[in-house]
This record gives sequence, structure tokens and C-alpha cells, in this order.
Amino acid sequence: MIDPVCGMKVDKNAKFRSSYNGKDYYFCSEHCKVEFDKNPIKYTR
Repeated sequence: MIDPVCGMKVDKNAKFRSSYNGKDYYFCSEHCKVEFDKNPIKYTR
């Protein structure tokens, strides 16, 4: 899995995750998750 915010590799068991439009996204850190949650369209194009 790739963190859509920073591009880092992330394990599917990552602590930080969000769902958007029926798809799950995984993050390397809380910071990346918060950024994604603020504007998911920016990171899902």
C-alpha cells in the first residue's frame, strides 16, 4: 500500500486509515491521515 499523501509504503495493518468513496486508504502517520481527511479529493484523483 502507498500513503496517498506522502507516497511512503505502508503496511495494510497500518494504524492510520480512512475510507472514501468505498475505498480504504492507509497512512504512515496521523499527520498524513488528517491531511487526507481535510481534502480527500486532492489525494484520490
